[in-house]
Amino acid sequence: MDNTEHQFLTALEDKLWKAADKLRNNLDAANYKHVVLGLIFLKYVSDAFEERQRELLELFKVEADDNIYYLPRDDDASDAEYEQALADELEILDYYREANVFWVPKEARWNTLKENAALPTGSVLWQNSKGEDVRLSSVGWLIDNALEAIEKSNDKLKGVLEGIGRFQVDNDKLIGLINSFSDTSFTQPRLDGEPLNLRSKDILGHVYEYFLGQFALAEGKQGGQYYTPKSIVSLIVEMLEPYKGRVYDPAMGSGGFFVSSDKFIEEHAREHHYDPAEQKKHVSIYGQESNPTTWRLAAMNMAIRGIDFNFGKKNADSFLDDQHPDLRADFVMANPPFNIKDWWHESLAEDVRWQYGTPPKGNANFAWLQHMLHHLAPVGSMALLLANGSMSSNSGGEGEIRRRLVEEDLVECIVALPGQLFTNTQIPACIWFLTRDKAGGLAPNGVEKRRRKGEVLFIDARQLGHMADRVLRVFDDKKDIAKIVGTFHNWQRTDAFEDVPGFCASADLAAIEKHDFVLTPGRYVGAAAQQEDDEPFADKMARLTAQLKDQFEESDRLEGEIKRNLGGLGYEI
Repeated sequence: MDNTEHQFLTALEDKLWKAADKLRNNLDAANYKHVVLGLIFLKYVSDAFEERQRELLELFKVEADDNIYYLPRDDDASDAEYEQALADELEILDYYREANVFWVPKEARWNTLKENAALPTGSVLWQNSKGEDVRLSSVGWLIDNALEAIEKSNDKLKGVLEGIGRFQVDNDKLIGLINSFSDTSFTQPRLDGEPLNLRSKDILGHVYEYFLGQFALAEGKQGGQYYTPKSIVSLIVEMLEPYKGRVYDPAMGSGGFFVSSDKFIEEHAREHHYDPAEQKKHVSIYGQESNPTTWRLAAMNMAIRGIDFNFGKKNADSFLDDQHPDLRADFVMANPPFNIKDWWHESLAEDVRWQYGTPPKGNANFAWLQHMLHHLAPVGSMALLLANGSMSSNSGGEGEIRRRLVEEDLVECIVALPGQLFTNTQIPACIWFLTRDKAGGLAPNGVEKRRRKGEVLFIDARQLGHMADRVLRVFDDKKDIAKIVGTFHNWQRTDAFEDVPGFCASADLAAIEKHDFVLTPGRYVGAAAQQEDDEPFADKMARLTAQLKDQFEESDRLEGEIKRNLGGLGYEI
């Protein structure tokens, strides 16, 4: 993306967010996101539909041997009759389905929505199939009617689109939002009069992702249920490199990993000399989500980008109602909620997924890990965000499970992350990378790897990133992410890898056994060479107090575990 396009998108984000943010006086973030994202979706499907209409109209008029769309004009037809014939032809549904464009009924098209929203309440809009007048009751009803019409006309969207009428937003506020979206060039974007090389799908996809992040920040802890920070998602996708194959996320939230995988293919097209549109055809998306609202957000997120997906028949718990029981994916990636306590059900006691040990009933971390391993193909790779305690905890049999994973040579890399990366938790986190195949050779994504049997890479990234604001840390794409990704790929692919004290180290299984199978990178990478401290005092104190807070929280958690374990043995403290 060049600087001009970036300027356009930044200005667009700011403009639309300011318009959307006016609703905050009437609705909390958990609700007004549905209003705004619903309108974004309506705008996208309508823009895509109208774009296809323009393409078809041109094709209908071009006489050529290879143009199957040409619509000849009858010799005795008037101009008006020919124009009507063209208009009738544009209403044939198959023309849109063949181009993977959602069919948008007339009452759901954006111009119709905008014009009808401006009418006085009670105005007659159209007649229904019984010949009865349909009147405007509210703008919220008008939007819901449009969403329902689109859902009925497109099987892929059944049960996906959620109405907004129940939020009872004032007509004037909704009209203001509609006008804000209307006053934007999604299909033919320009900046200072110059046309931009941005597609409507890309612009609206960018806006949708930006709004998800803003809503997550506004909702705080609850927002983390559907949104993983972009820099973390990008890091994982860049490390796994899902150029082709089956991609699976059993705790998908709003589908951020799938969006990032789609972008990854586009961004690396020039480097690897392929057509991104053709390359995407070799990727299959599978996801699952228990929260019904978040499940819908994810489906809308995919639809806006034209990504085909399989999210199961419904929203469902991945442990109790696996929607993809036979799936064996080439790439599995997830950011499940950390340290879930109430996940267990007795039906899981002898589950086939617990191949390396039954997870503790009071913590789902190793349940997620083994669920993902169960769905991993024989030469697949996976990445899982977990709380730092997963690298060292011995409670509830977690230490034994971790030992078996190491001894089976499934662990490929552990990355320790800095604090304050997440909007919803201050719990320190890490990324586990696992694979079933360290033998080397050509991987499923077409990348040549060296033999890595008996080796694990440890990366301590706790000092990377910068504070985007006073509460949130982010990774820089060209510096932080590139450093971690480059280290991982260098270790995977070449024998020239060298340890960097304080940052990365490759350890064999014997060394890990000496550390009692504790996988905390700090134990293996050692200390960095001392450098002159030029960090401003205020910045240092903010960073150190944040780290101290994280350590206090982890200490409290471990103290609680120890007390519970001793209590179970009859020794109360």
